[in-house]
Amino acid sequence: MSTTVVSRRRLTTRLFHGNHTIGLIGAGIALVWVLVAIFAPLIQQHDPLDQSGTALMAPTGSYWFGTDALGRDVFSRVINGARVTIPLSLLLVVMSLLIGAVLGAIAGYFGKWVDSTIMRLCDLVMAFPTVILAMVVAAALGPSLINAVIAALIVSWPQYARVMRGLVMTMRGQNYVVAGRLLGYSPMKSLLRDIAPNTIGPMIVLASLDVGTAILLLSGLSFLGLGAKPPQAEWGSMISDAMKNFDSWWIGVFPGVAILTVVVAFNLLGDTLRDILDPNTAES
Repeated sequence: MSTTVVSRRRLTTRLFHGNHTIGLIGAGIALVWVLVAIFAPLIQQHDPLDQSGTALMAPTGSYWFGTDALGRDVFSRVINGARVTIPLSLLLVVMSLLIGAVLGAIAGYFGKWVDSTIMRLCDLVMAFPTVILAMVVAAALGPSLINAVIAALIVSWPQYARVMRGLVMTMRGQNYVVAGRLLGYSPMKSLLRDIAPNTIGPMIVLASLDVGTAILLLSGLSFLGLGAKPPQAEWGSMISDAMKNFDSWWIGVFPGVAILTVVVAFNLLGDTLRDILDPNTAES
């Protein structure tokens, strides 16, 4: 097996004994938000859909983040928004990774017309600005979170396909891959046994860095009215509602801070994973 495959023990050693404080901070913040999403019903002060509060009330002891124009608790809506935005963003990244990795591996391994067809499809998608294309697809499908995820998926997979294709094209000529083919390995077995394990590191790094982008994209679609439908609590739609009550700063600031902290956390984590998994910078 290639030396670019890093064992779990070595990864743990590098993470906790190397100079990766920033990455640990990012991982800690991300973990906190994941726990918040899981235990939201236990953390929230009020029902996020309850309109019994005074409209546009500033933060108080009873309403830590104040209330919105309908008297709903902003704190409870931010907490419950984590249950929507974070899982859907992770789902989007995982699906984009799987689709892009499979298509990229096929293109890089077989080459010729297969490679040309898949890469032209990637070029077609990447020829359009990501946000604009996602908006067009989401608008065509209709406003909903599922449709927003589908729209984001359509514009997200090509980058994984291109990276995987490059990795596979580099590795398919290596001695250990050639030796496997001489032993009678089928293309599928060669991809799964010899090539795939050595692409895990770079793909994990790309995926971890892409979580923040996925959160921004899904929140942006909801902000534009192409994602979450009222009265569902979602960070992007909450910021959109805040635009109608600009003087009540707390309605938009707190969901905005939530988006900021999650995006920064996953970016810090991704940067650290890149340092750990990069064979050119990792310690032997």
